Amino acid sequence: MTDLAVSHDTLRPLMFSIAYRMLGSVAEAEDVVQEAFLRMHRSGSVAQSPEAFATTVTTRLAIDALRSARRRREHYTGSWLPEPLVESVDTDPAHRVELDETISIAFLVLLETLSPLERAVFVLREVFDYGYAEIAAVVERTEASCRQLLARARRRISDGTPRFDPSPQQRAELATEFFAALRGGDVGRLARVLADDAVAYGDGGGKAPAARRPVHEATPVARFLLGLMRRAHQFDVRLEPVSVNGQPGACVWSVDGEVLGVVTLDIAGGRVQAVRNQINPDKLAHLGPVGDLSGLLSGAPRRHG
Repeated sequence: MTDLAVSHDTLRPLMFSIAYRMLGSVAEAEDVVQEAFLRMHRSGSVAQSPEAFATTVTTRLAIDALRSARRRREHYTGSWLPEPLVESVDTDPAHRVELDETISIAFLVLLETLSPLERAVFVLREVFDYGYAEIAAVVERTEASCRQLLARARRRISDGTPRFDPSPQQRAELATEFFAALRGGDVGRLARVLADDAVAYGDGGGKAPAARRPVHEATPVARFLLGLMRRAHQFDVRLEPVSVNGQPGACVWSVDGEVLGVVTLDIAGGRVQAVRNQINPDKLAHLGPVGDLSGLLSGAPRRHG
């Protein structure tokens, strides 16, 4: 058996990448990776390559974890959004996964519509290009069954697959205009950056003040966002443009340098199609000290963790 301790740094990014795409949670993905390593170390022998063995153990654990997570998410308060991966803020090397549309916040939300098995087959085939025989061995199904699962997964997500402007420069320029309009406080200017059918989502998880339902259409979204910005100005909250899961966004920081939220923009057709605001403190802890947004707004700031 290859020494897994030596292979740890090589295998961990792959294992995290699989688990995160399966779960949309940094914390849960880390738990899966840790448990996978424990099981691999306990194994007396490895018939496959370390990479294949790591993929198998990680995927099976992620399927089980997703089944449990889905039951919890059925009772989730408000909109559910994944935990963000923020470039330049998250310093864990294993979290620097290969960036493509399947890692975007929008796509991870879409993957929530799949069953755990469908999601596993989709991720292994579409993201990691595993063959059907390899996937069948991992999920313990026949090749024919895996083909059916993939076809079903593709049908489920075909209509909702997010579109992004192909040029990173164009996305960056529009994001700059979006945040400039947001800081400027002009409803008309901000609305012009938004798509007519733009949507704003907020994930507070019942632990931070977020709108329970999405806000729709350009002008209502612009007014809603500017209302949030006015509150932010009262407490010297700072927005720092960053890359979030490969898409333009911003980190929201308190005056004390604590993270309060992460905003992600979906940009396509030269407009902002969606604004996703993650403010659930439990989903920000991997980014550093988390400020208490509820306490801040009530005038009694506190810290989480």
